[in-house]
Amino acid sequence: MNSVLFVCTGNIFRSMTAEYALKATLGTESQIAVSSAGTVAKPQRMYPAVRQRLLERGIDPEGHIQRKINHHILNAADLVIAMGFDHRDYLKQYFDYEALLFNTVCHEKEEAVSDIWEVVPDWKNNTEAAEQHATSAVDWICDSIPLLAKSVLKNKNRSLL
Repeated sequence: MNSVLFVCTGNIFRSMTAEYALKATLGTESQIAVSSAGTVAKPQRMYPAVRQRLLERGIDPEGHIQRKINHHILNAADLVIAMGFDHRDYLKQYFDYEALLFNTVCHEKEEAVSDIWEVVPDWKNNTEAAEQHATSAVDWICDSIPLLAKSVLKNKNRSLL
């Protein structure tokens, strides 16, 4: 296995967090390419609470550039990990690709890493709850990444599927 791709919606929260957390865990000497993309990826700013929490954890997302998933990006990846059911369904519907869920790979749980709006429907007006969920999700992803890294390194020359 030479590359891992994380997929979410906007590529500025969950998949981006997983990308940068895995890169930090594997280190700069790693031969494994790690990237992320979104199913929509419309131009938008990274949620400030996400950036702040990543920086607090020693992860700098400053150079991140949003990308929308396409055949080229998908075909370049050895392992594709969807952050939610909708992302997994999108990859199946539009690319006929069976992706694994993040929580399935890390925790053997068939559950999504929820986006802010899924947990806090009025997130634009309820900034405290939105920031709390964003921080919690970043922590969950970052704390889960060592489990994924262990699997990726153990299975470097074969698939996790």
